[in-house]
Order: sequence, then C-alpha cells, then structure tokens
Amino acid sequence: MVGELVIRPARADEREVLEQLQWRSSLIWESHRDDLLAHPDAIDLPAEWIAAGRVFVAERLGEAVGFCVVLSRGAGEAELDGMFVDPGAMGGGVGRELMAQAERIARSEGAGVLMVVADPHAERFYLKLGFERAGETVTRFGAAHLLRKPLL
Repeated sequence: MVGELVIRPARADEREVLEQLQWRSSLIWESHRDDLLAHPDAIDLPAEWIAAGRVFVAERLGEAVGFCVVLSRGAGEAELDGMFVDPGAMGGGVGRELMAQAERIARSEGAGVLMVVADPHAERFYLKLGFERAGETVTRFGAAHLLRKPLL
C-alpha cells in the first residue's frame, strides 16, 4: 500500500470510525459473525480509554487502517486488549507496527510481560511475533488462548 504508516494516539472524535473499523475487521471471520451480529454491544471502544491515551491508531494517507488498545495491569504486566486492522490493509505490516507500539508503551510503563487473549484466527499472528501460550480462557463467544510475551 502506498503512503507512510503513522502510529499515533486516538482522538475522541474518531471513536465511531474506530468502532466501524473493528466491525469490518471482526466480521471477516465467519465463525464469530452470527454472535457479533446478535450482540452488537460486544464491539465498544470506551471513550475513557481514548481519553486516557490507551488507544493507538495506525493511519495511512489520513485514514485509520488499524488500531490497538494497551492497558496497564500493574504487577509488571500490560494487556493488549484489542488489535484490529482494516481488511483491505491486512498483510501489509499494519499489525506488526501496532504491536511494536504496544510493546513500546508497555515497556515505558514498566511492564515486563505483554498479555493477550487471542481469538483462534489471530493466534498464529501473535505466535510469529514472539508470544507463547500461557493457558486457556473463556470469552463471551467461546474458548480462546491466553498468550504472553516477555518484554526484554
């Protein structure tokens, strides 16, 4: 894709745009489509997270093409609460750049470990980036893997 990718903090006025991006990203997986459509409240980007500087946007040519949410969990841990890439930008390095930002933020806040609850469709992506399986968990829509990445 043409144009430099910029990672920046989200702005309050783009919350709806980011939620729509999350919808597009999430609905590509048929296995969760019916659940998401039946429970639209499952996609919600809290305004408080944006205001607190926890949401980071990947932007290309003035358009949001992805975003991630990084939450501090204390005790040396941070959580990647979500990462979403617009389907048209998937495979172009957006996710990798967002992950690099998430790791920078987590390290800057003193975290030695970054955790993520991985949907089965995204697990391979996270494993390629150095995450390892740390257990199983149950989400609203079924089983998922809990992954962790030591931050060196």
